[in-house]
Amino acid sequence: MSLLWALLALGCLGLCSGVNLQPQLASVTFATNNPTLSTVALEKPLCMFDSAAALSGPYEIYLYVLMDSASSRNASVQDNTKAPLSSTFRQTEGGRTGPYKASAFDLTPCSDLPSLDAVGDVSRASEILNAYLVRVGANGTCLFDPNFQGLCNPPLSAATEYRFKYVLVNMSTGLVQDQTLWSDPIRTNRLTPYLAIDTWPGRRSGGMIVITSILGSLPFFLLLGFVGAIVLSLVDMGGSDGETTHDSQITQEAVPKSPGTSEPSYTSVNRGPALDRAEVFASKLQD
Repeated sequence: MSLLWALLALGCLGLCSGVNLQPQLASVTFATNNPTLSTVALEKPLCMFDSAAALSGPYEIYLYVLMDSASSRNASVQDNTKAPLSSTFRQTEGGRTGPYKASAFDLTPCSDLPSLDAVGDVSRASEILNAYLVRVGANGTCLFDPNFQGLCNPPLSAATEYRFKYVLVNMSTGLVQDQTLWSDPIRTNRLTPYLAIDTWPGRRSGGMIVITSILGSLPFFLLLGFVGAIVLSLVDMGGSDGETTHDSQITQEAVPKSPGTSEPSYTSVNRGPALDRAEVFASKLQD
């Protein structure tokens, strides 16, 4: 049942004429992120121009784009002879000075539309989207490609309001057969500032994420420095083990000799703990 309602939302099924309708944004069933910074996905005018009576002969539908302004609602897309305008994106400065033709496609009879029952089939997803939707601003290279041939549909400007119009053209005569009203203003998305990015968790800003990353890596560097200090201390201890120092515990003191002698005599004094043999030797000398 939801697919049936999606189909009904894509076009008018025999209830009104094309001139009383406006282009509409694509249903969220087919385009979840719409509009974007540079594109707008619209529903094609399916079963709209041929709802009252079947059309015979070759017909095409032109899609015109115009930046919103005070006079945009009344802007004309045909000349005095009812021939459709062939103005381009570059000629109109992206729709600033007038409407430009962004897309052209064949008028598909209602009976030839692909069934929405197959919308879940991945292999047919592109076919179904192309049959029901048209994306304005989908060609990002045509403006800069000198060899490009065809209708250029370059990206739109961000944070800008546009209006859209469908025109039915009889290819046998090359004249406008019918057309819709200009759409209501549709605004492309605005680029989100870096500091306003809604980060998860806790709605942290970009600066908070950087600080958190630095603090998270700090323990690793501290641990690395601690390990390096231990290794250096072990290396220093290994080098000091090869060197031994000995403090002499024996000093000599000058003892004055008896008169008539010219050279002082020296006696040995033990400053450290006395040895047993030394004590015995000293006692014998005193005797």
